Amino acid sequence: MRQATIERQTKETQIKVSLNLEDASKIEIDTGIGFFDHMLEAFAKHGRFGLIVKANGDLQVDPHHTTEDVGIALGQCFKQALGDKAGIERFGTAFVPLDETLARVVIDLSGRSYLVFNADFDNPKLGGYDTEVTEDFFQAFAFNAELNCHVAILYGRNTHHKVETLFKALGRAMRAAVTLNPEVKGVPSTKGVI
Repeated sequence: MRQATIERQTKETQIKVSLNLEDASKIEIDTGIGFFDHMLEAFAKHGRFGLIVKANGDLQVDPHHTTEDVGIALGQCFKQALGDKAGIERFGTAFVPLDETLARVVIDLSGRSYLVFNADFDNPKLGGYDTEVTEDFFQAFAFNAELNCHVAILYGRNTHHKVETLFKALGRAMRAAVTLNPEVKGVPSTKGVI
């Protein structure tokens, strides 16, 4: 079964993330940041991933370290759970609307880390969540999962909707990319390795 657990301990955060690519029956998120919990739950639900996240961070400073370190651990979980990536689709694209907002996320599980992030947020805070850390989360995730991630808000007004569509689209795009296809023989790369 394709699954992984990563624990990350620093002077700023203590994080444990468990990911299951095959069984989405268990989603439990507790980061101490209510809006971020909501985003991770949306990511897991729409990606059809089992996901358990327990994070204790220096929230008395701000949410940056916790958000970024969860992105690091989640990216490492995907890398570990996918192993040699044999038989996967590799690419994933998702367009997700939420009322007036439309987001696009495109993934390539290429083994090369790259992020293109085109999103602006008018509201700097959503509850205890600083919206600028959204890009930091995506950066940490992409670099630790070793994937290309192209993110864009195509249009929208409401900051909550913008951030939420990005997390939902990331879940949908990752589901498409990690899906096993019996027609894919071995690793989906002309190099023979990803």
